[in-house]
Amino acid sequence: MAVRAVRGAVQLERDEAGHMHERVEELLTAVLTRNGLTADDLISIWFTATPDLHSDFPAAAARRIGIADVPLICAQELDVAGAMPRVVRLLAHVETDLPKNRVAHVYLGAAAALRKDIAQ
Repeated sequence: MAVRAVRGAVQLERDEAGHMHERVEELLTAVLTRNGLTADDLISIWFTATPDLHSDFPAAAARRIGIADVPLICAQELDVAGAMPRVVRLLAHVETDLPKNRVAHVYLGAAAALRKDIAQ
């Protein structure tokens, strides 16, 4: 079993806690599903949010879907001029048998433009 990193991002339409929870839950579910993972395969998850998001912590969405015993941390993205607004990103460390080139990085909706080279 190897330790792998999985990337992902989603753009929110508005800065509201309920909307953030829905979109981050969708992102986490897609990361797990597309990589054949369960919550037991998660080692840790780093979340970042752009500086224009204030309504809640992205990690709260992970707790809402039962990711309870996995270390989570939230941080703020750099405030770069011209960057895509209202984006939550994640970097999940997982245990998996997938080789690096088979890991599915998940960029939902408009966030796919952030990493056209790896978005699936």
